[in-house]
Amino acid sequence: MNSRLYHELYHKLVKDYYASKVQIKQVGAGELPYDIEIVAQNLLVPWAIAISEDGRLYFTQRSGDIRLIEDGKLLPEPVFTFQSPFQSRMESGLMGIALDPDFLQNHYMYVMHTYAESGRTFNRVVRLILQENTAYIDRVLLDRIPGGLTHDGGRIRIGPDRKLYITAGDSGNAALAQDTSSLAGKILRMELDGSIPEDNPFDNSYVYSYGLRNPQGIAWNLNHVMYASDHGQTGHDEINLILPGANYGWPIVTGSEQAGDINIKNPILQSGEDTWAPSGITYVNQGPWEGKLLVAALRGERLLALSFNEDQTEVVNVDTWLQDEYGRLREVVMAEDGSIYIATNNRDGRGNPDATDDKIIRLVPR
Repeated sequence: MNSRLYHELYHKLVKDYYASKVQIKQVGAGELPYDIEIVAQNLLVPWAIAISEDGRLYFTQRSGDIRLIEDGKLLPEPVFTFQSPFQSRMESGLMGIALDPDFLQNHYMYVMHTYAESGRTFNRVVRLILQENTAYIDRVLLDRIPGGLTHDGGRIRIGPDRKLYITAGDSGNAALAQDTSSLAGKILRMELDGSIPEDNPFDNSYVYSYGLRNPQGIAWNLNHVMYASDHGQTGHDEINLILPGANYGWPIVTGSEQAGDINIKNPILQSGEDTWAPSGITYVNQGPWEGKLLVAALRGERLLALSFNEDQTEVVNVDTWLQDEYGRLREVVMAEDGSIYIATNNRDGRGNPDATDDKIIRLVPR
């Protein structure tokens, strides 16, 4: 056996070993400990959901609209619609949304979107202010994040430290993920006013962690352990435990490969040869799935529920729910009452939509 073939076989065995350490079990729909409600339908690629303390549900559509569900009903007019130089093509467009911790007082909302400039594609994070269900752009917080028709990342979340976290894909240029002077292939961290936190791991930089391909989910558990999802190149999708300054390996390694003398943080779960295309994630702190991390899968067309060891740093088993029942799942969030909201993306150009797609689905604890 020649050296190249040996190393290819070795890395495949390593990947398959780590992928098989965790039991993945498909669970029948009849065992779901939640009742299912359709909250809204006939939507156009709902990408992200944010729920205010008073129960209003805001969500983005990749085509450029911010929509509002109030008292269980979808308002007919968008809260805001982005215009040129906004761009929505293939995977690019309006993506993440987060509400300020003091949203009911200051009415700040944060979103990430793609735009075109001089023939190039970028992403930016902007702050909007809501006034009587109509929003306007207040300021641009971060501009010229490398973008593309694919691999834009796009998830934004406010952490327990009241900092804004942003996932940025490699924009189709894998080498940028290892370049800490670039914002691509990273998780970024900023103050809510757009400034760089003094305790970020790299001096005068928004970069919080790097070596990521197309991360689309962020969540924290009750002990502030941070998790993120990342799309692999061919299979080997990842769930990572995020640490400041850590390198997650792309494109040097994928899945659970090692990188010699380079310090790489391996995923706590990877899909092996299977493809999940994991997007939004949420940590459940109450109800039937308390203590689990939920992962919305696009190509996998399922909801993954991860169970952890005692300190919640290792995955011990995975249950698969809603397999092939609602198609591509982009987002999952937990509301304060323990309900789980899920957004489908069957009209994103890669799904098989039915006459009522896309939908926002609510799982209500029994």
